Amino acid sequence: MSDWNEFFALRRVACFALALLLLPLGAAKAAEPQGEWLVADKNARIRIADCAGAMWGVVSWETDPGVDAKNPDPSKRTRPTLGMPVLLGMKPDGKDRWSGRIYNSENGKFYSGGIAMLADDRLRVRGCILGFLCGGENWTRFRPEAGAAALEPEETLCLRLHETR
Repeated sequence: MSDWNEFFALRRVACFALALLLLPLGAAKAAEPQGEWLVADKNARIRIADCAGAMWGVVSWETDPGVDAKNPDPSKRTRPTLGMPVLLGMKPDGKDRWSGRIYNSENGKFYSGGIAMLADDRLRVRGCILGFLCGGENWTRFRPEAGAAALEPEETLCLRLHETR
């Protein structure tokens, strides 16, 4: 009888050890910024895509569509803000963080800045002047209703961004 007890005890230890080894495989995947985000004042959504290892964000919806009237490049001042890139070439900069440039069509200026995942459904966006005068806001992940139109594939969005740069 003691042989059976020993067998089951060893079997439990082996199962426990195997479970510990496999635990990292079942760990939750880090949150990713790809997808659609509702800006803080809820008047626009930004679609973020991974384009060859860099995050790019474009205006995907706005309550009051307009044009990029204050762009420093006169040839772009009549382009619609819908579809316009606002998060530019954000490269990984630590765990759940990306750094790059941000374009603000309200004043036509570019800022150094970055994005950071606060949670799966919250993104911190910050822009800086001179590298130390910084401001930002939190965006909320937009979850479309069932039956809503599918988003443009990331590959298509990235190709379009590459062509317009």
